[in-house]
Amino acid sequence: MEGRNLFFLGLLISSFTILSCQHSKGQKNPRLVGGPCEGCEAIFEYGDRVLSPVDTLPDFHSGGQKIQVTGTIYKPDGKTPAPGVVLYVYHTDSNGQYTSRPGQTGWGRRHGYNRGWVKTDEEGRYTFFTIKPGVYPDRSEPAHIHPTILEPDGKYYWLGSYFFEGDPLLTEKETKPSAPRGGSDGILRLRKEGNIWVGKRDYILGKNISN
Repeated sequence: MEGRNLFFLGLLISSFTILSCQHSKGQKNPRLVGGPCEGCEAIFEYGDRVLSPVDTLPDFHSGGQKIQVTGTIYKPDGKTPAPGVVLYVYHTDSNGQYTSRPGQTGWGRRHGYNRGWVKTDEEGRYTFFTIKPGVYPDRSEPAHIHPTILEPDGKYYWLGSYFFEGDPLLTEKETKPSAPRGGSDGILRLRKEGNIWVGKRDYILGKNISN
């Protein structure tokens, strides 16, 4: 019984810490929308860092296939750029594993060290540099990058993954989604620019997101 009480006390303290951190960063009424999401709260784990429109994930210099992902996030009208939107991304390493590092805390223990945060500029633009992730060892899914959105008013929600054109594991579920969250199918059509492959994906806030 005592152990159980300590568990719930720890959970309460962790929740309070997350909420305090959110408010200290100026987030207004943080609330999850668009259905359940395990791990979406990881979007708040950037600590005291001042976010910018550009981020480089840890494995970018590891020798894997370098990629640059860029895009514009629009307000619900689909035309007006949305500044101040936080985008959190994470993915596997080149071996298809969500590898964590010693001493890693929070959702970093599950999502691994290949994760990062960007915040859109006044034109709604974002960019992150990373490597093309590996597929799971059991090849159960195509290679992908997970994104989560945090709007300036505090709403946060998951979006469909980034996938890669030409991946033999792609199915119609990925290439022809009936109602893609954020208004994009998520397929990155990479083109070579120098020594890096560049892909683009835009989003519309709230598009096909319930509540």
